[in-house]
Order: sequence, then structure tokens, then C-alpha cells
Amino acid sequence: MQKLEWSVGAFILMGFACAFVLAFASTNSQDRLGGGGYELTARFANLGELKPRAPVKIAGVKVGEVTRVELDQTSFDAVVTLHLTPAAGELPADSSAGIFTSGLLGERYIGITPGGDPEPLGPGDEIMLTQSAVVLEQLIGKYLFGSGDSGDKPAEE
Repeated sequence: MQKLEWSVGAFILMGFACAFVLAFASTNSQDRLGGGGYELTARFANLGELKPRAPVKIAGVKVGEVTRVELDQTSFDAVVTLHLTPAAGELPADSSAGIFTSGLLGERYIGITPGGDPEPLGPGDEIMLTQSAVVLEQLIGKYLFGSGDSGDKPAEE
């Protein structure tokens, strides 16, 4: 009976060790383990549900994540800090950033579209061209109640 108890105990310990390794691996990506890279900022009028640790993608490939979201108390814009990995390369200075949704109701992420400027963005620079999140509730409200410029005006003679 004692051999069976030792076997069950060893099996349970191996299960806990596997769970610990999986938990550590899923929360510590290479981005945060000193993999290099640099930070950029971007300003948005509306973030939707964008949160820290959201992915940053270029052409659908994850190249970083959102590290901080703050409110600029003078302009009342949301200031987002992005950490990009070396895989992002040097982004042109006229690159743009937009907030998108994976699928219809999926997670929010920032998509970066590289521009054509020969001058690259450096660490700490700001992406000037941004597109705020499209909020589903606002779209439904515009569709249901009209936006005022739907073409219902009488024709002028």
C-alpha cells in the first residue's frame, strides 16, 4: 500500500510541476524576458476595449504588445505605449496605427501599417497617424436611428 501512495504522490507532484511550467510559459513571453526591442507611443480618441498586454500586429503578425494605457489630461486623448520586438524592424516615420477587433466580438489589438518614409521611428517616438476603435454600439445606433445625413432630405429644385 505504501508503494501505491508514493506513486500517487509523485504523479500529483508531476501534475503541479507541469501546471507551474505552463503558467510561467504563458505569462512570460520573449518580449518581457529581455528580448530587446523599443517603445513607441500613439494617441487615440477612443480605445474601445483595448487593454494593456493587447497584441500589436503588422500584416497579422504579432510584433509587440501594449504596455501602458493612460489619459492625457490636457487633450483628453488616450496615450498608448507600445513595446515592439526586434521582429518589427525599423518602422518608417509615416507609419499609421489603428485599433481593430479579431473577428466580430474578439479581442482588440493594434494594427500598424508601415509607411514609405525613409526616416525610421526611433525609441520613444510617437506614431502620428492613428485610427480610433470602431465601437459596435455606435455603429448599431447610427444604423437604427440614422445619422442625419442619410439622404432623406428633399431634392432641391
